[in-house]
Amino acid sequence: MRLATVKLEGNETAAIIAGVKAVMVEEVNKAEGKKWATSLFEIIDSGQLGEMTNWYHREGKQKILDGEIGELDTASLEYQPLYRNPSKIWGIGLNYVDHASDLGEIAPNTEPASFMKPTTSIIGPGETINIPHQSERTTAEAELGVIIGKVCKDVEEADAMDYIAGYTTIIDMTAEDILQRNPRYLTRSKSFDTFFSFGPQFVTPDEVEDLMKLEVSTMINGEVHRKNTVDHMTFNPLNLVSFHSKVMTLLPGDIISTGTPGAVVINNGDVVECRIEGFAPLLNHVRDLKVETKGELAAETGV
Repeated sequence: MRLATVKLEGNETAAIIAGVKAVMVEEVNKAEGKKWATSLFEIIDSGQLGEMTNWYHREGKQKILDGEIGELDTASLEYQPLYRNPSKIWGIGLNYVDHASDLGEIAPNTEPASFMKPTTSIIGPGETINIPHQSERTTAEAELGVIIGKVCKDVEEADAMDYIAGYTTIIDMTAEDILQRNPRYLTRSKSFDTFFSFGPQFVTPDEVEDLMKLEVSTMINGEVHRKNTVDHMTFNPLNLVSFHSKVMTLLPGDIISTGTPGAVVINNGDVVECRIEGFAPLLNHVRDLKVETKGELAAETGV
């Protein structure tokens, strides 16, 4: 099953996506006599996702495709971030060996190089990534996101799949010049507003035939910058869930952004994209706040 958060009449609400059709969960509740939450985060947090997925495969998908439940055209949807306030966002650095070599660094091979990001960095599909005044070299990185489905503590890798609610597309940003001054600046370089885009769709594990064969691509202005498959990660998604569950308790809705096949430098006016095979693409435009400021000064001074 595929879910999304969309804006409808000024409100952010959960929708079920089936091909080119979409239905609001609220409409499903009315038509089917359900009492499911109408926000994606609450659906995950309440444990209702399994029941909803079973309904979808048993009869819901066909009802949506047959137009039996009030529907919307997916082309008309205004996608939002899947949700805005997860308890944690974990990012993983240099998880593909090829990406480490791009930066002239050695990929960690004994434990993941992880960091955390604030919820204030979150934006959604179609929103603008702002390159901050403090950075002259900011990069964007397409990544596979893993979303936790239930309380997860001290879980072994063999059992990690039981704790995964689903997956999504992510674009993670880094003020790379700040990071290169000192590796201890990692958190700051990752934490600017607009530096974490995720959505447009949440994909449950039953929709993914082979997690390890998913191909992740960082795109810039419609061209592939770098791509690789999940099986080329140093630490695969199940390992990452297990490892971080032994650091701190993972909660429903927590996100692990699993690393990028390649980071691309972004500039004012660029369009950056995350594409994962079988997923809806995630796309964001880029604005350099320094360029905007220079334009304002020029207009004021006439120079």
